[in-house]
Formats: sequence, C-alpha cells, structure tokens
Amino acid sequence: MRALLIDDSKTTRRIQRGVLEELGCTEIEEAADGQDAMSRVSAFQPTLILLDWYMPNMDGLAFLKAFRKQDSTTPIIMVTTEAGKSRVIEAIRSGVNNFIIKPFTPDELRERITSTLERASAQA
Repeated sequence: MRALLIDDSKTTRRIQRGVLEELGCTEIEEAADGQDAMSRVSAFQPTLILLDWYMPNMDGLAFLKAFRKQDSTTPIIMVTTEAGKSRVIEAIRSGVNNFIIKPFTPDELRERITSTLERASAQA
C-alpha cells in the first residue's frame, strides 16, 4: 500500500503515519496542502489518500475534484472537522470514499482505513 497524507497539520500527519505503519504500510508520502499533493500524486501513484478539507493554497475539496478527473478509483478518506450535511454530500458527489471527523482516535482511523480498503477491493 502506498499512502498519501494531505494535511497542513504535521501532528495529524504523524498520527496518520503511525496508524498506517501499524497496518503494514511502508510507502508513505506527505503533502502540506492540495497544491503540494497535486505535484506529487502522479509520480507517487498512491493506493490510498487521507485528505484534510481545510488547507491553504488548495483545499481538500478542490484537490478531490482535480484528482478525480485523472483517477476515479483510488480510495480517498476525508479527514476533517467538517461535519455539515451539505458539505459531506458535496464531497461524496465529488468522489470521496469515506469520512473521519477530527478529533479521532488511532483505533477509529484504523477501522476507517480498513473498511475503506475492503470496500475498494470488493468493487475492483
């Protein structure tokens, strides 16, 4: 598994990295915003993306929409404080596969990653 962590919070990326490493992921790339991620995504070719909503330069929703134009299958989990129904619906329509609301525990993130990957492999 190759995971791309897109979040302007270094602390959040560190927690995500720890959970992914526990799950056996050894290839992890980090980006501080959507623009940074867009410059890395083609070369890295992630098999999972953890994506924050609110970031400078390019927010998560803008990244999601741009990324989905080139890749419709890579699982993306939105990791955010945004829980408003209309915003969640907008993200789902734009192609996000799952959500986890901050703050989260490592166990909650582990469960969300596992269930998202299981659904993605069942659809493949």
